[in-house]
Amino acid sequence: MLELLNNSFTPFQLGLLSFPLMLVMIAFRIPLAAAMFVVGLLGTYIVAGNMRMMDSQLKTFTYGTLSNYSLSIIPLFLLMSEFATRGGMSASLFKAAEAWLGHRRGGLAMAAIGASAGFGAVCGSSLATASSMGRVALPELDRAGYSGALSTGALAAGGTLGILIPPSVVLVVYAILAEENIEKLFTAAFIPGILAMLGYMLTVAIYTRMVPGSGNAMPRQPYGQRFQALVAVWPVMTIFALVIGGIYSGAFSPTAAAAVGVAGTALVAWSKGALTMSSVKDSLLSTAQTSAMIFFIILAAGVYNSFLSSAQVPQTLATYFLDSDVSPWTILIGMLLLYLVLGTVMDSLAMIFLTVPIFIPIVTQLDFGIPQAEVGIWFGILVLMSAEIGLITPPVGMNLFVINTMSKGVSIGETYKGAIPFVISDIVRIMLLVAFPSITMVLVRWFF
Repeated sequence: MLELLNNSFTPFQLGLLSFPLMLVMIAFRIPLAAAMFVVGLLGTYIVAGNMRMMDSQLKTFTYGTLSNYSLSIIPLFLLMSEFATRGGMSASLFKAAEAWLGHRRGGLAMAAIGASAGFGAVCGSSLATASSMGRVALPELDRAGYSGALSTGALAAGGTLGILIPPSVVLVVYAILAEENIEKLFTAAFIPGILAMLGYMLTVAIYTRMVPGSGNAMPRQPYGQRFQALVAVWPVMTIFALVIGGIYSGAFSPTAAAAVGVAGTALVAWSKGALTMSSVKDSLLSTAQTSAMIFFIILAAGVYNSFLSSAQVPQTLATYFLDSDVSPWTILIGMLLLYLVLGTVMDSLAMIFLTVPIFIPIVTQLDFGIPQAEVGIWFGILVLMSAEIGLITPPVGMNLFVINTMSKGVSIGETYKGAIPFVISDIVRIMLLVAFPSITMVLVRWFF
């Protein structure tokens, strides 16, 4: 059978056929890592015509891939997220944002979004941000009489800020796959992340005016209480300043900064009595499980990408697009639209692992009117923004399911409806970043 495939198709054709094959395997609930690993090994065997190259991959890829020092940042950021969640940082952030924004129409929903951005600055995980903020904000939104659609939609969208505001585990994965600088990617993500937060708040303001009664204003709090609530978030601000400020200033490497973040969030959780032997054990176990999943996907992606490279898929596609008359902007927009489509059925990590190794060789050779060295970073932020939409896009928006499960009496259809305005906000923001690359790159040019 394998020999028949080798005789019937060219290596390039086999590489292209591997994509629908993997999608079928994923549709049958075969894990992404297993699908990429099996297809990559079998593809390598068919292209090479013998077991030698496949044996070599099995012997060398595991150590060669997982010994990458940059990977150590992933479990550290995941552990930082665990401690931040257990330390109750989301509650203090929400109370501070509520004190300053609650008196506005839709103010509690805006507060939840602002608090999600703050929590994302010490978390790096979208699902952790969504679940943590959901536990804190949903009861308050219900008591204030907010509609189920606005409450769940705003919290699901706010959860995406966990991967948009640095630090971001997804950006670390992209940096490893695309061989880009992690510090520059974190720096480039900062302004787009702030734009995402402001865009979501503007969406809430528009929504509450178009749908009267969906988000009523709360009584205005005196400035004394506002500043008191603001003082309570000093641990979050300190940790963020140490982690991100340390990276931007060059005082820490990303890995060292992540270690500092783990120590800081652990101290905060311990000071609040939330760090017991049992909770530390649970946090370490959860971190190990998630890290193992990501590392296995990275290993499988390496095997699969090696097959695609031996089949000349990235090289052939890059040559084709460079020699064609198609505008670079048309190619870029087509890629981003593909992410929007894939986001309806796949999670963000799966999309990045499947597409980035193919897209990067193409995009980095196209002329977008910016320095060639900046294209990979700019494209990484666009990929992050596009993949993030998948978290709130029906029918497989993970944040939507997380928030809807936590909300009583709100149907999944209502949650889908509430997410649509925020999806529109995401699309407008991506269009803005595509049209004006300097928005993404201004801080990178300043710091580096």
